[in-house]
Parts: sequence; C-alpha cells; structure tokens
Amino acid sequence: MKHLKYIFLLFVIYSCSNKADEDILTDVPLDPSKYYQELDVSYGNNENQRFDLYLPANRTSTTKIIILVHGGGWTSGDKSDMDAIKDIIQQDFTNLAIVNVNYRLANTNNSAYPMQIEDISSIVNYLKENKAKYTISEDFGFIGISAGGHLSLLWSYAFDDFKNIKMVCSIVGPTNLTDPAYLNNTDPVLQEALNSFGVNTELSFLEEVSPYHQVSATAPPTILFYGGQDPLIPITQGTDLRDKLQNLGVTHEFTLYPNEGHGWEGLELLDTWLKLKSFMQTHL
Repeated sequence: MKHLKYIFLLFVIYSCSNKADEDILTDVPLDPSKYYQELDVSYGNNENQRFDLYLPANRTSTTKIIILVHGGGWTSGDKSDMDAIKDIIQQDFTNLAIVNVNYRLANTNNSAYPMQIEDISSIVNYLKENKAKYTISEDFGFIGISAGGHLSLLWSYAFDDFKNIKMVCSIVGPTNLTDPAYLNNTDPVLQEALNSFGVNTELSFLEEVSPYHQVSATAPPTILFYGGQDPLIPITQGTDLRDKLQNLGVTHEFTLYPNEGHGWEGLELLDTWLKLKSFMQTHL
C-alpha cells in the first residue's frame, strides 16, 4: 500500500509539473520572424466571440494592428464577409497585423448595445495582454462596414480611454440615431434595421449610442464613405459627421458616391481602396 501511495504521489507531482510547463509554454512569444495566423481565437464563452489573427513576418514591438468589423444590421453577418478587405490589406500592407472579428449578435433577448461594444473592448484588451506573445504594439486602427462602421466609430470616439486608436474608417456606417431622417422615417425596411439595434427611443440613449454625439476634438483621424442612393443610411449620416469633424478640427476625409447605394463595386470600389490605403499609410 505504501508503495502504491508513493507511485501515486510521484504521478501527481509529475502531472502538476507538466501542467506548469505547458502553462509557461503558452506564454512563450511566437517567432516574430515568421508569418503566423490563427483562426477562431476565443475571447469569450459565446460561439461568436472569436476572431482571426494574421501576424506579418519580421514584426516588432512597434507593429500596428488593423481591426476589421463586419456589418449585418447588428443582428447578422460574419467575419468572413471582411475576407476580401483582409486579403488586399495583406497584399498592400505587409507590415500590418490584422484582426478580423466576430461579435455577439443582437436578438430579441440581447440588445446590441452595450454588448457589442463590450466585445470590442474585450478584443482590444486581449491583444494588449498578449502583445509580448504576438510581438505587436498597442496601436490600432479600425475598418468597419455598415453596422461595423457604427461600432468602429462609437468605440473609437467614446471608449478608447488610452487613445490607442490611430485611425478609424466607416463605410456606410450609421452615425446619428437622432437624425430626423431616422426619427421621422416612414420606411418599414429602414425602421426594422433601426429597431434591431434597440427599442430604447429616449433621446439620451440615442445620443449615447451615436458617434456624432460622442465625437470630440481628441478623436482619431477618421475617413468616411457613403452612397447617395443608400436606402438604409441617409446622406446626412455622413455629411453631418463630416461637418462636425471639421468644426472640431479632427483630421478627416469624406467621400460620397452620388449614384451608389449600400455598397458599390468597380471604379468606385477601387477609388475607395486607393483613398483608404493612402489614409492608412499616413495615420496608421
């Protein structure tokens, strides 16, 4: 019996030792000279709390990160929707790290706000906590489309307490839920999209979740793209924020494609990328 106890004790000590070694190994920095990617990195318990990570070769502690935020009316969409943007960034910015994110989707039991903002905070904090392992900096940029553009602007303007965001891009993102074009609209499709964000219609709430009302003179450089025929995003969502950024003295660029809707292709899409690329080269 004593012999069995001795063997069991050795087994426990050996197992604990191995477990400790494994824990230490998980914190060992990745080889920064090599390209690295990891898909579906978990940052929470929900199945949608996942992101894809792409780290360039020869990165350093000054390597910056671009975060991609998909659209889908706050209730749908997937990080795979941003793969085309991820691919062209990898092609033209070989020195950038890319994080393509999913976030919890709103439904009748879970409002988009503050849930989705909290998810972005969790992602940013995760990357900061693991910056030594990944060999990256704490300098971030955002590119968001539609609802993802709204979330990118709102987080950058109202939740970036440590001023880590160096630039933010919104492509057809809502900016002001107190806009009369929203409050007085009679379009059932548009209203359904607005209802999906939340049912609280109090002015204070609408201002709290509107980048237009949260932006200040310390906001990061901002680049905006909108379509003049967009059935979901009135032109004023772009022009009003543009004018406020101008009044606040915030570095910004604004492009309106008069004949385009909630997205575009061809020469307009090429124009968008060339302008965004130049903006990123300057500010990120």
